[in-house]
Amino acid sequence: MTQLDPDLLALQEVRDYSERAWRACEAVHSFSQEQVDALCKSMAEAGARAAYDLAKLAVEETGIGRVHYKVLKNLFGSEGTWASIKDLKTVGIVSRDEARGLIEVATPVGVVAGIIPTTNPTSTALFKSMISVKGRNAIVISPHPRAKKCIGATAEVLRNAIARAGGPPDLVLSLTNPTIESTGALMKHRRVSVILATGGTGLVRAAYSSGKPAYGVGPGNVPCYIDRSADVAAAARGIVQSQSFDNGTFCCSEQGLVIDRPIHDALIAELQRNGAHVCDEAQTKLLAKLCNKGGHMNPDVVGQDPAKLAEWAGFQVPRDTTVLLAYQGGVGKEWPLSIEILAPVLSMHVVDGWQQGCKISMDMLHFDGLGHTCAVWARDERVLESWYLEKPASRIIVNGPSSQGAVGYSTNLVPSVSLGCGPQAGNITSDNISARHLVNLKRVAFPRRDWEEAQRRDHARAAGSSGDSNPRGSLLHAPAPSSRTSETPQESSTPSSNWTGNPVFRPQAEARPAPRPV
Repeated sequence: MTQLDPDLLALQEVRDYSERAWRACEAVHSFSQEQVDALCKSMAEAGARAAYDLAKLAVEETGIGRVHYKVLKNLFGSEGTWASIKDLKTVGIVSRDEARGLIEVATPVGVVAGIIPTTNPTSTALFKSMISVKGRNAIVISPHPRAKKCIGATAEVLRNAIARAGGPPDLVLSLTNPTIESTGALMKHRRVSVILATGGTGLVRAAYSSGKPAYGVGPGNVPCYIDRSADVAAAARGIVQSQSFDNGTFCCSEQGLVIDRPIHDALIAELQRNGAHVCDEAQTKLLAKLCNKGGHMNPDVVGQDPAKLAEWAGFQVPRDTTVLLAYQGGVGKEWPLSIEILAPVLSMHVVDGWQQGCKISMDMLHFDGLGHTCAVWARDERVLESWYLEKPASRIIVNGPSSQGAVGYSTNLVPSVSLGCGPQAGNITSDNISARHLVNLKRVAFPRRDWEEAQRRDHARAAGSSGDSNPRGSLLHAPAPSSRTSETPQESSTPSSNWTGNPVFRPQAEARPAPRPV
């Protein structure tokens, strides 16, 4: 028997899974908020229980990162995500403003296409699945081919959790044989309503050009300025902790240290005390040759240990080295370590004062990091305020580790592993993406209480120019309604959902011939 071409099988799987996900959406359309939250709570608990197994599988399959930190990321992607969204209303009436006559009603967006990379495969799958289901949506995951097993295992954990809580398992599906073509087909499939794209610049651009609404994220060439007013010991500790967090695989991790000259020596000493290695000129050249291939990050270095990177480059450092530091004379193509490198490797730039520090930081952001994240260590409020106001970054992390801060782990930002960079970077939003981005809000509006008086006043002003005091259709001289019909229903001002799963009219889907196998 002739076997079908693997590429054709992958495309057929996209069609099958998209239809299954759509049917799962239909099955939960009438779920109450309590039922939806039960699904998400079960998913979070299952993800936390499987955190170690999934972390180990991810490192074994991808060769990226560290098991201990992948466990932390999985806990963050499951329990952390649930803690941040559990009180969010996503079903029925979610807000009611009696005074202004406005009501908001939440509805699902539908099927979500979730594109997931190798760097944070299992935690991203946990996160994207939970924020999708919270809005009564389904998600079809297209995993990176190098991470399809661990992402598939994550999806299976979540599917079982959904079934235990009384929901359809097909709310979460993961493609088993993803290809570039099948990912493109998924993003354009008629059942897909929105795309959550995490990956390289090319993939994000493909998502935005698919013809579907998309939340994409840009690269993060994150500058970290350490001012002369900073707590140097705290800065060194936070930088090392951030780089050690899964070997710098979050795109919001620091990429370059911009160091104010008066505290340079003290900072270097503290970094070395925390295990950092400062490369000499020869080592810097070797490291640059390894990490930068044709002006781009070498994917082989992503998430690797510092000692392994040094060995690959051609020099030796102690096995317990935490981060490799290398001086650069500027930012740009002629300085190969000034690019984004998702590994514990940091370029270093020495400046005289915060104004120069501002320029180098801006140069880094404009060199493939626009709109993402920047970090600053300072106690001088004037310096901090200049960073708040002037930096084209959507997240500014102050006196803390950037990796953990930007995603909302060490800060009170919205917990998320999908970080928007705003229109300046070609993204639709600068938000930390979460469940609120995956619900539609219908607005119910009643006429203002002063509407009759307001329109008479405005017509009178217009009549002063037009000379027409009673324009056709204005009904200005007609008797006003005897009873007010514009008031909102007299109910409690406390937002509450009246969704009980009442049947709604749905047009019969047009008859379609069964899809032919390809």
